[in-house]
Amino acid sequence: MAGRGRGLGIAALVVGLLGVALGGGAWVYGRGAYGSGTLSSPSMEPAYHRGDRIVWERMDGSGVRRGDVVMLSMPGRYGTDGVVMQRVIGVGGDRVACCATVGTETRITVNGRPVTEPYVYEGDADGVNRSYDVKVPEGRLFLLGDRRSDARDSRFFASDHGGTVPVDAVRGRVTDGRTGPTLLGTALLAGGVLVLTGGGLGIGFLVVRRRRAPVVPPAPWPVRHR
Repeated sequence: MAGRGRGLGIAALVVGLLGVALGGGAWVYGRGAYGSGTLSSPSMEPAYHRGDRIVWERMDGSGVRRGDVVMLSMPGRYGTDGVVMQRVIGVGGDRVACCATVGTETRITVNGRPVTEPYVYEGDADGVNRSYDVKVPEGRLFLLGDRRSDARDSRFFASDHGGTVPVDAVRGRVTDGRTGPTLLGTALLAGGVLVLTGGGLGIGFLVVRRRRAPVVPPAPWPVRHR
């Protein structure tokens, strides 16, 4: 019985510590690797809607590509300390212009080539009848919202480097893939289960200890020793 009790106690300690390590590690890593928030603007419709929960991978802007949706922080431009969500249209060295007519469609051009943008709201690549022709400086990005008629983006800040933003304003890239967050969530859940299992084993250890053979009480009459 004593050996069994010790085994339960050791198992409770090992399983509980493993759960704390797994869950705590996943939580710390997740906070450093990903960010999340709720979209408060319709500027990225139809792909993203107001009220959607957004998850982004924390990274700087040096690794983003055309077409990526990024989260950026520019309090001086947007008047908020929070992050803003926009799509990368041009990177350093690109020439972005609006607009060209292709058949019956209006499209923006990047380096002289019309860009197909299946993500724009109602197929409207222009939105505000505002022409522009911007050479994106190195180390900067030209960004637009997907709902061009309702987005405050690079088009409206032409006096500031053609409306472009520095790559170091980027805080992360929005990820539609759920593999990373799902794995982290699974690790957190598994850690919680292990902690609970360790707690259950600990309770079992205490129960076993209490069930040890009772000590025989002394005789109710005096005993004389000779």
